[in-house]
Parts: sequence; structure tokens; C-alpha cells
Amino acid sequence: MSMTRREFMQVLAAAAATGFALDSKSVLAGTAPAGYYDVPAFGNCSLMHITDCHAQLLPVYFREPNVNLGVGEAVGKVPHLVGDYLLKHFNIPRNSIDAHAFTYLDFEAASRTYGKVGGFAHLKTLVDRVRAQRPGSLLLDGGDTWQGSATALWTNAQDMVDACIALGVNVMCPHWEMTYGAERVMEIVNGDFKKAGLDFVAQNIITNDFGDQVFKPYVMKNINGVQVAIIGQAFPYTPIANPRWMVPDWSFGIRDDSMQEFVDEARSKGAQVVVVISHNGMDVDLKMASRVSGIDCIFGGHTHDGVPQPVQVKNDGGVTLVTNAGSNGKFLGVMDFDVRDGKVKGWKYRLLPVFSNFLPADAGMEALIKKIRAPFEDKLSEKLAITEGVLYRRGNFNGTYDQMICDALIKVKGADAAFSPGFRWGTSLLSGDVITMERLMDQVAITYPATTLTEMTGETIHTIMEDVCDNLFNSDPYYQQGGDMVRVGGIQYTIDPNKGIGKRITNMVLNGKAVDANKKYKVAGWAPVADGVQGTPIWDVVAEYLRDQKVIKPVQLNQPNVVGMAGNPGMVL
Repeated sequence: MSMTRREFMQVLAAAAATGFALDSKSVLAGTAPAGYYDVPAFGNCSLMHITDCHAQLLPVYFREPNVNLGVGEAVGKVPHLVGDYLLKHFNIPRNSIDAHAFTYLDFEAASRTYGKVGGFAHLKTLVDRVRAQRPGSLLLDGGDTWQGSATALWTNAQDMVDACIALGVNVMCPHWEMTYGAERVMEIVNGDFKKAGLDFVAQNIITNDFGDQVFKPYVMKNINGVQVAIIGQAFPYTPIANPRWMVPDWSFGIRDDSMQEFVDEARSKGAQVVVVISHNGMDVDLKMASRVSGIDCIFGGHTHDGVPQPVQVKNDGGVTLVTNAGSNGKFLGVMDFDVRDGKVKGWKYRLLPVFSNFLPADAGMEALIKKIRAPFEDKLSEKLAITEGVLYRRGNFNGTYDQMICDALIKVKGADAAFSPGFRWGTSLLSGDVITMERLMDQVAITYPATTLTEMTGETIHTIMEDVCDNLFNSDPYYQQGGDMVRVGGIQYTIDPNKGIGKRITNMVLNGKAVDANKKYKVAGWAPVADGVQGTPIWDVVAEYLRDQKVIKPVQLNQPNVVGMAGNPGMVL
């Protein structure tokens, strides 16, 4: 729907107040800038890629991070660039639609200007448009697809299974899918997916007993006469970051050796192009690309990095392209290969932002989504509170939505401090938006939602924080096992990411006093990975808090004092 002139003038005023420039002609017409979605076909072998949509069927707002720190050899390199640093690296104009798509800059004004992103009905239109220009092209799904929304949780992932089949996904690899449990995963893979001809691949998931492959390690596809091997790489640390008891008989891991074996096997069977759909995270993909030869492109996910162009990584076999396609249905990656004489002779790549205002909704997908949501509409639309400030999650240390969750845990559970997991998924809200039950569930919809209240010594608190910190800032990407830093409520601290484990976090303070290593504190948390933990679901705790508050004032972030990072292009505080 296009804007009225009055709405347009309001947008102009809001944008002018923040110094944000915009294409008035395009915005008023409700269209993208001229030629924005023109992606001329190139070569003879095309692959599309989505990842980390986290079950968002409708358009949403999503703020990119202003803190995405690189350490060690990753300092100043993709994907650890934010804001103007990212724009400069990729030569993106400061006040442009792409500046909004790929950075946090002028987030609120730009969001009001360009509207929401993603939505499967709009994504379907774009996929079909790209496919029409590229007969035989395939759509790859990098995982974290079945989790992240209320309807996905309440339908046991069936909503996303149906939507992905309707979208036309051809091959998929997993991560959060595993949190529905091994039985449910196999039910979908051997049922709906098999019937639809959708391949589920993961070379690095094997049985604990004999090391047998649980899923296909790869599939061979013919694209316009070109043999293409698509290898799957699931999130290597699933049983650490998520509950082990949900997948008790399966072993994960990076498994460079077996990756090389499957690449070589596919080549020996005639593969002219070998690609990997990966849920490693981009830093791990970059390292893997340097160690494994024969991969033409890694289509990466997990870290939610929207990377406009691939990183070219040299290895013994030549060069591997490494991409990462963002999250929340916000982007569609399009890779075109020119394959001649059995080899890739050239390529072109575009990471297309999905702006729902600028892409008409596909009628069939729109009808499916409406049918999926119908039984839950009343519950989804419950108004819990109004936010007076922007609420977001993404960022290494904290987000305003996470801060609010910590505030709720402390107040409702009667805690001294609170921990909230460093999850990267979760949509954003603008000032003045209503916090509905649906928007709350975007932050907390998991299959192990129990809240806890535990007595911990100051020493234990410090140990937990150091352990999570090492998962994020270990200089070796292969030891980075989780998401962002645990969000901390009530405790202020100093962090030096460049230090070693056990030495990064200092000066911990609670209520103006230094945290005593021997004193016990009541710490609230949620999402315990241990089996059998009981507790009030996190959504009930936060909903109680929101109903009581009614209006959420602009949240003051409990950001740590970050040292040793001066000039790091991955941080703007």
C-alpha cells in the first residue's frame, strides 16, 4: 500500500529531523528506486540463498548491530564492520536504501521511510522473479528457519515447513531445527520434505555409536546441464549451545576432514560446481574455506551478518567465495556462475534486501500465511504495553529488548541480577509501537523456556560470564561456540576482549558495590539447557512485567565498559 501525502510529509519531517536523506519520488510512489530489483542473469548456473529467517512469515523491522567486534586476525575484516565502516568497505552511499538495509545508521527514521523488511509473501515474489530470469535455479535454506516465532512454536514447526515448501526451497541444512527434538526433525525430513522433494543435508551430523551419517551429506543437482554438488554443514556446536538431551544420539562438530572427503567425492562423481550451505557462522566459514580445497562457494549463516559481497579466500585448490545472507527474511542472496569446460570461469553475486513496501505480496503465499495464523490471531494480537523507545536485540553485548527482559526477570523473580542468553534472533520495534504477545514471542519462542532463580557466588557469576565471553571472543574461530555475550542485568562490568579466558572481565559492580567472590546473590535466568529444569516460561514472566508497566520508557542499556578496542571498526557506542 502506498503512502498518503499527509503520511509522506510526516516521513519527510521525521527524516529531516535526523538529517536522513531519501528518494522522495520513490517513497511517495511506494516503489523501490529505479532498477533496484533488476538483477540481469549471468552465466548458466544460478543459486539463491536464504538463512536465519527465524520463522518470520510477516514483514518486520530489524536493526543491524552497532557492535560486532572482531578479535585477533578478524579485526577490521568482514563481517566485523559496522555503520560507516561497512559502508566505506562496500562503497555504499551513506544516505541510501542500502545503507539502511546493511547498517543500523538512522535506523528509526529510515525504517519509517522505507517500511518493514522480509515477509514470506514478498520474499516469494522476489524468488519467483529471480527464478523467471534463471530457469533451473535452486533455492538454498541455511537453517534457523523453524524457530523464532509464536506460530512456529505452537505448530511444532509445521507453519515453516509448509511455508518453505510453498516458497520453493530445494535444499536445507539445520541448527535451531534440532530444538524440536530428533524425533520431530526426522518426522519432517522423512515426511513433508521427502514428499515435496526438499533435501535436508548435513555432512557433520553422525551417530554417536558407529559414526554413520544421520542425513545426506550432500546432493547432486543438474542446473542447465551443469552438475552441482550441494554439501550441508549444520551448526557444529548444537549440543553445547542448545540442549543435548534433544538430540542424544547424534554427534556434531566442524569435521574439516570429512568435508574435504565429500568435496573430493563429489568432484570424482562429476560435480563441476561444489557449494556448501553452512550454519557455521562466518568466521568459521572463512577458516574452513582456507583449509578445505575444491569448494566454489560457501553460503553461510548463523551469525546473521548481511554481507553485500563475498569474501574471496585463497586455499590450496584456488579460491572459495564466502557469503552470509543476514536474517529474518530480510535478504535473498543470488549467485550466478558461468561454468564452461567443467569449471567456474566467472561469477556475479547480489544480496537483495527484501523491502515489503516495494515487492507485492504473492497471493498464494499470503493466503497460506493467513490460514496458518488464523487459529492464533487473538492470542498474537494481545496488547501488552507500548514502547517509547526503539527495542532491538542484535549486538555483541546488549540490546534494548534484552535489557527489558533482564529488567523483567529481576522485578518479577525478585532477583539481584539477571542473565539473558545472547541470542541473535529477535525482531525490532520503533518508538510508539505496541508490544503485542507476538512481538514478545519473537524474542523468547523456544522449546526450553523455563525461568530460574539461583543463588550464585560472585565467583560463579564471574566464571559463567568468562566462559560465555570466550565463546564469543576466542581468537580461534573454531572455538567460538555460541551467540553474542550473555546479557547481564543489575551488574556492571569492564571487558577486554583481547585478553585470555578468565581475564577478560573485571570490575564487576552490583548496586554500587564490588561483587564479592564469596557472597551469594540471587540470579534470575532463562533457557536452561539441562534436562528436567522446571520454571515459569519466560514469556509469562515478561508479559506480567509488561502488563504491569503498560508503558516502557526508553531503556537505558547496561553496556559494559569495553577496553582495548579503541578504533575497532566493529564497534560504535
